Amino acid sequence: METNNIHHLRRQVANLRQSLFDQGYVDEQFNELEELQDDATPNFVEEVVSLFYEDSARLIHSIDQSLENHPVDFAKLDNYMHQFKGSSSSIGAKKVKTECTQFMEYCRAGNVEGCKRTFQQLKREYTTVRKKLEIYFQCARQVGPTETTLCHPK
Repeated sequence: METNNIHHLRRQVANLRQSLFDQGYVDEQFNELEELQDDATPNFVEEVVSLFYEDSARLIHSIDQSLENHPVDFAKLDNYMHQFKGSSSSIGAKKVKTECTQFMEYCRAGNVEGCKRTFQQLKREYTTVRKKLEIYFQCARQVGPTETTLCHPK
């Protein structure tokens, strides 16, 4: 019975992982991170993603505040969003990265409303990918580090 449970969990983790790619939430960079994970650093990907969450929370707060300033400092907003895009790219958060790019285009055009609209969408995408990754990591932890590496071919 124990073996069946592990096989079921492995399948579940593999399916969750694949759905992240199929639904466009993560890209090839996520694979790159996973390839850096090994027995010495079994939680490497989760730790990097946790750093992304911390960085993102700070940046979201800063962007929120900057969007309330009058006049809007587009150079500062563009700088924050450039950082956010870099963080998103580093973990392969594809949809978040796309929204960052769109925001930066509105910034460069001086379009406050476009920035605000895109920022709302960016926050929705960020929240969604965060929830999906948290579920994935929670299941992966149940399987364990050795078995988890079997769930995704390198």
